[in-house]
Amino acid sequence: MSVHYDVVIVGGGIAGLSLASALAGTCAVALVEAENSLAYHTSARSAQQLIPSYGPPAVQELTVRTLELIARRDTELTVPVLTPRSFMLVGNADHVRAEASGAMRPISHAEALLLCPALVPESFTAAGLDTGSFGCKADLLLADYRQRAEAGGVHIMTGSAVHSAQRMGQGWEIGAGQHGLHADVVVNAAGAWADELAVLSGVEKVQLQPYRRTAAIVDVESPLPEGSPMVAAADDSFYFRPEGQRVLVSPSESVPSIPEDARPVPGDVTAVVALINSVTNLGITGVHRAWTGLRTEAPDGVPVVGFDAEAPGFFWLAGQGGYGFQTSAGIAEVASSLILAFLGAFGRGDLGAAEPARPASQTVAALAATRWSTRR
Repeated sequence: MSVHYDVVIVGGGIAGLSLASALAGTCAVALVEAENSLAYHTSARSAQQLIPSYGPPAVQELTVRTLELIARRDTELTVPVLTPRSFMLVGNADHVRAEASGAMRPISHAEALLLCPALVPESFTAAGLDTGSFGCKADLLLADYRQRAEAGGVHIMTGSAVHSAQRMGQGWEIGAGQHGLHADVVVNAAGAWADELAVLSGVEKVQLQPYRRTAAIVDVESPLPEGSPMVAAADDSFYFRPEGQRVLVSPSESVPSIPEDARPVPGDVTAVVALINSVTNLGITGVHRAWTGLRTEAPDGVPVVGFDAEAPGFFWLAGQGGYGFQTSAGIAEVASSLILAFLGAFGRGDLGAAEPARPASQTVAALAATRWSTRR
């Protein structure tokens, strides 16, 4: 016999967990995750930087709202999730001008070298700085989302891959591992597997594409000073930031991939070590550890958030690309408002009035306008 929930969230990464915490206490929610632990794939492989000037306009607005919500929550935590850490773009003037947006301002070559003396002066001619950027303790944020979800009664089931999902009457029948579930709303927060879950559910795909992104923690002869910014090449060839006495580096690659448990290609790590050694005086001496995650994007680059136009009760929460952490609380706020309004419209009077979706209509309209343009 199926157990009934108002909402079943499929996927235990940053998207699913943040939504679970936003819905907790408002309705009956279950979260199912295929892996034996939460946040196993991309969410465990974050660069841990929240950058308001990074991404398209809707993403930037969601990032600002997410930072507001996390900062508010930080006042209640023993160890804060956020740490101020600026974000700096370097390159030639054309590339920096093209990539700089939002809260980023141009700075001089001399200012850039003062902020990051590790840079080789001849390696760049222009720079931009976002001082509203923050480092993010990803593990603490994930743990807080989970704690708030469970405290609000969310039932979390790991090791429970969805093997069946179909629309039945006014709801959805879902088989996940050994569990049988019935839900008024099923949320597709399956990351790189979101289109596959749609097909399994009899829902048309939105043409999501996973892309590889590799990073490594490296040992260096000259550690970056405390307070150093995250530095990225405006041509997307690398980024690096301090990681204690080590440095996190990435080649910023975007190579199409199938949905999988991605692993680093040795040549990618070797190449970025050589590149960063050529543009800095860090003196990388070895690789402490390396990993690869999948950044899943819709063709228009905007997160896919909202109810499917043709499958009642099927809610998309996918395509966050590289913006999953930095938009998590903002998207969860918008998504929870839409879901509670949907449930209320079907007679769930005990839900109470849903809070207005935030950020305001600019973001909601941007997400809605692009939501189905990804279909081909």
